[in-house]
Amino acid sequence: MSDKSPSEITQMLIELTGGNKDIVNQILPHIYDELRRLAGSYLRRERDDHTLQPTALVHEAYMKLIDQKQVKWQNRAHFFGIAAQVMRRILMDYARKHSAGKRGGEAEKLPLEEEILVVSHDKSADLVALDDALENLAEIDPQKAKIVELRYFGGLSIEETAEVMEVSVPTINRQWRMAKAWLHSQIANT
Repeated sequence: MSDKSPSEITQMLIELTGGNKDIVNQILPHIYDELRRLAGSYLRRERDDHTLQPTALVHEAYMKLIDQKQVKWQNRAHFFGIAAQVMRRILMDYARKHSAGKRGGEAEKLPLEEEILVVSHDKSADLVALDDALENLAEIDPQKAKIVELRYFGGLSIEETAEVMEVSVPTINRQWRMAKAWLHSQIANT
């Protein structure tokens, strides 16, 4: 657990954006637990025999996050929103490699909170199908895609998602419902 307040972590991220490379080693102990929680949330949705462990996912994501050149960290919530996106991309790369050449099989249900998505038996294929549908959604409505990413993959609450997206809680609730319905129809038709 971090002994730094969210505003102190935000200040450290701003210093990192400003080019203070000394902050890289100082900030990790203060954000590690939250990154590990995100990684655990992602990996619980993965296949049982997944070879990537939460610690490895955190380290791989952290290296990509601190190596960002064009990101201007706005605050702690912004950082964790981007962290969720980076972890999703890492896992999608693993899933695509694992499921290459594997198609078909009987349908299994993958929950998207209250909604049920019908996808294949292989969890890697499930995530690939969801990722493909999410990419399609991002092309027509990037905000809804980001909400799904933060809620489903990042494990953020409605309130945390509203903070990251800088919109109201009712807006997140409404767009979350619409995004789930859209994804359900897309995956059910594949």
